[in-house]
Amino acid sequence: VQLQASGGGLVQAGGSLRLFCVVSGRTTDGYGMGWFRQAPGKERDFVAVINSSGRTTDYADSVKGRFTISRDNAKNTVYLQMNSLKPEDTAVYYCATPRSRVYSLRPHEYDYWGQGTLVTVSS
Repeated sequence: VQLQASGGGLVQAGGSLRLFCVVSGRTTDGYGMGWFRQAPGKERDFVAVINSSGRTTDYADSVKGRFTISRDNAKNTVYLQMNSLKPEDTAVYYCATPRSRVYSLRPHEYDYWGQGTLVTVSS
């Protein structure tokens, strides 16, 4: 199973970006998908998760109301729409999926990870 994250870049505070995560080697249907981020010198933190059907989502408090996770199982793709970006959102963003059909906000329960895409928000 491979995950390819893309869509990161440099944006000014208040701007928007849309991240993409394409999964190959396994269908996304039936599995939860998560986005996590890691800022320099910090641990990898939960950002958002979506269940297999797309009807259930959870967000970190720091991004609630600004970020939206969605998925298209027909395209084996998960998205993270990020609006009203802040300098503190600067990090490498990773998409991930577990080997099992667990729905989790905890990074250690995810088995497959993308390579990360860098988001830099300037003030």
